[in-house]
Amino acid sequence: MELGVGPTTSGAQTGTLSLPHYEVQAIKEIASQLNKKDWNFSDPCSNKTTVDSPHTDQYFNTIICNCSISANDLDGVLPPSLAKLPYLKQVNLGQNYLSGSIPHEWASTKLEQLLIGANNLSGTVPGFLGDITTLKDLSLESNLFSGAVPPEFGKLVNLESLFLSANSLTGELPGSLTNLTKLQVLRIGSNNFTGRIPDFFQSWKQLTVLEMQASGFGGPIPSTLSVLNNLTQLRISDLNGGSSEFPDLRSMKNMERLMLRSCNLRGRIPDYISTMTRLITLDLSFNRLDGNIPNFADLMGLATILLSKCLSPCSKDQYSLHINCGGRRTTIGNIKYEGDEDPGGPAKFVQNAAGYWGFSSTGNFWDVRSTTMDHIANNVSVLRMNNSELYTTARLSPLSVTYYARCLANGNYTVTLHFAEIVYRDNRSYYSVGRRIFDVYIQGKRVLKDFNIKKEANGVDKEVIKTFKAFVNDKTLEIGFRWAGKGTTNVPKRGIYGSLVSAISVESDFKPPDESKTNKFILAGVVSALCLIFMSLGVLWWKGCFGGRPSREQVLKGLDLQTGFFTFKQIKAATNNFDAANKIGEGGFGSVYKGVLLDGSIIAVKQLSSKSKQGNQEFVNEIGMISALRHPNLVKLHGCCVEGKQLLLVYEYMENNSLAHSLFGSAECQLKLDWPRRQKICVGIARGLAFLQEESPLKVVHRDIKATNILLDRDLNPKISDFGLAKLDEEDNTHITTRVAGTIGYMAPEYALWGYLTHKADVYSFGIVALETVAGIKNTKFGPYEDYVCLLDWALVSQQKGELMGLVDPRLGSEFNKEEAIRMIKVALLCTNPSPALRPTMSTVVSMLEGRTHVHELILDPGVHGEQSRFQALTDYMGHPRDPCSRESGSLFHSSDTASFASSSLLANPATSNQS
Repeated sequence: MELGVGPTTSGAQTGTLSLPHYEVQAIKEIASQLNKKDWNFSDPCSNKTTVDSPHTDQYFNTIICNCSISANDLDGVLPPSLAKLPYLKQVNLGQNYLSGSIPHEWASTKLEQLLIGANNLSGTVPGFLGDITTLKDLSLESNLFSGAVPPEFGKLVNLESLFLSANSLTGELPGSLTNLTKLQVLRIGSNNFTGRIPDFFQSWKQLTVLEMQASGFGGPIPSTLSVLNNLTQLRISDLNGGSSEFPDLRSMKNMERLMLRSCNLRGRIPDYISTMTRLITLDLSFNRLDGNIPNFADLMGLATILLSKCLSPCSKDQYSLHINCGGRRTTIGNIKYEGDEDPGGPAKFVQNAAGYWGFSSTGNFWDVRSTTMDHIANNVSVLRMNNSELYTTARLSPLSVTYYARCLANGNYTVTLHFAEIVYRDNRSYYSVGRRIFDVYIQGKRVLKDFNIKKEANGVDKEVIKTFKAFVNDKTLEIGFRWAGKGTTNVPKRGIYGSLVSAISVESDFKPPDESKTNKFILAGVVSALCLIFMSLGVLWWKGCFGGRPSREQVLKGLDLQTGFFTFKQIKAATNNFDAANKIGEGGFGSVYKGVLLDGSIIAVKQLSSKSKQGNQEFVNEIGMISALRHPNLVKLHGCCVEGKQLLLVYEYMENNSLAHSLFGSAECQLKLDWPRRQKICVGIARGLAFLQEESPLKVVHRDIKATNILLDRDLNPKISDFGLAKLDEEDNTHITTRVAGTIGYMAPEYALWGYLTHKADVYSFGIVALETVAGIKNTKFGPYEDYVCLLDWALVSQQKGELMGLVDPRLGSEFNKEEAIRMIKVALLCTNPSPALRPTMSTVVSMLEGRTHVHELILDPGVHGEQSRFQALTDYMGHPRDPCSRESGSLFHSSDTASFASSSLLANPATSNQS
């Protein structure tokens, strides 16, 4: 603290002056209140000088006392006795461990500088600070202040710098701040303000530094920002909503550091950015900007531009990965953690020697001179936790760092993240008042928001371990850590902030294949082909095409399709003799029962009904199809039982029944499906279909995708079931000559009407399921006297009227992601396009649902779907009510019905008839 005590009058022009007794006593009280015990109170201003200041005919002598008490680990309170020093001009109590609130006594001071940042101060910011109208510099940053900025601050007309960052301030900025016309530096980031960015810039034309990172404000950025011609630093980030074009900054010729990160900016980066010849750092990341990057060849000082990186192809599947982030290679138990000692940098991609993993780091630390060593943190004390080798270092990033676990076999994985706060301290010093807050993303989805290691661990040097599930479908797992502008940035010194991760573990949830056996890549195709041959032979034998029909036992035991065989006695015991209490579903194929094997495994048993005419063929078909397919979003077949007349399939048990059960069942049957769960379910179904159509060695058309055939496990992960009607996708044989099979309300029009079958039929069915998931309404719920033929009809009309939000299930209330809901509806409508050629592939659907691909909205006249609507009318006529809690199986739409309907459709549309 610098104490400018005076002026005091002396008769001599020069000489040694001493403080008045009352000021010495006041300093002693201040020391006591600050818990400062090492001042020499016999001479508290030991560094005395006499300054002669001529003013007319008089000399005014001022005593300068330099009693430094900033960054002094003081753990008292703000001293009310400061008010007893009437000539005090500057107070710097920053970087201490002071607590409590701001004393009301300070309102009477004539301070010009008040710096109390980086402490443990709390409470509301008092309005009486506005009475200190002499203030030029006010710093309250990095404390625990809450509440609104008081309107009395409008009286601080001499204020030149105002620091309010890293608190918990709320509300809107008061309009009285437009009176601060001398303001040059304003920092208000990392708060919880509300509303849009205030349009005060016309009054703040003297600003040279404006920092509004993660302030809580929403966009768009006011156009009047362009009047700030004197800006050298502009930092705005993490705006809530309100997209806008790139602001007009062409008049800011002195700009040195520009950040407009995550501001929902759209459009092009303006070319004039390349004319800002003083620009050193530019951060425009996490926006929706397009077009070309301007030519920065003339900006020799530009240090950081954030660009994306590319990865090389994989040669071999991996099933696990363990990284000691920022540290050396180490072994914990039987797990070997790979070293990660590259220093990183502001825009750098690093790949390990084998190419199986790497990381990209972006961003410079602002307000300091960054070095490459800033991107690895080292512990500053002895670590006593288990496996301390993982926590002695950590990877640090001022903006974002993304690890890429590459070449992974597709499937489900468990991701374990290790954290420990090894920079901030836990003692009674300003080293402990820092707050590190960041977000964590896995596969692009945020899994931790505003994560604070120290808070989670209840202290420093303590490990925090977080575990997540992730799905890999393109050989790559992305784990990202992003600082979103929150927390402190100046403790224990400026430039200390950002994400921090100690170690990463990735393990597959499935058993890796034994490379010594015949399941390598080359043989995989052979095995799949053999499965197909055996299945086809089985169906042909069943139909007697080879002169005789063997027993079911002979056929099924001749199919080496990697399924287990159960005895009827086992299944009878597991289901308690097919007790009705264990019955969990009923469909056209037969009943489904819950069972418990002797080892405690829970299973689902599908029993062929003796009344099912198609059951035998479907039974063989399902075994053949599903045993050759493995994917996290396909139900797993454990085996079968064939004894006498008994045909049973044994599946993994799905705890939460079907999607239809949850969406359409009676109130007591329904699960609470909030929006994130519905989004997750739709993406999972789409991934399963993408596997069947594009990734599986057997390209399969399911033919019966519907809400009842989507089963949900304990974690509400969706799994496609019932492959009894599935067919191989034969590009050169798309016409069905026997019968059209599927479920009314989900069948694509070209298939139902003309028997034309491709994988695009499943895309159509998915579109219907997606609509049902958003709306919570079955496609066929509408009766003949209602305004709409079906849910699809309602969706098309709503799209034309621009009223898609009206489709959303009212059970969701207002707490759902509206952007995702609208996106899902638009994707569903693309999938149900009358023309199969115009429907997207399922891999594209996955990308669109996850927000990685733009959804091209195609607005169709509902009349274009006339044939679909009439088809839906026949659907309603033929439909039968079922138990809303049951798992209904696929009903069959026979070719005779199809032909009749096709004829009526042609009669109703002569133009179509002529074309045919």
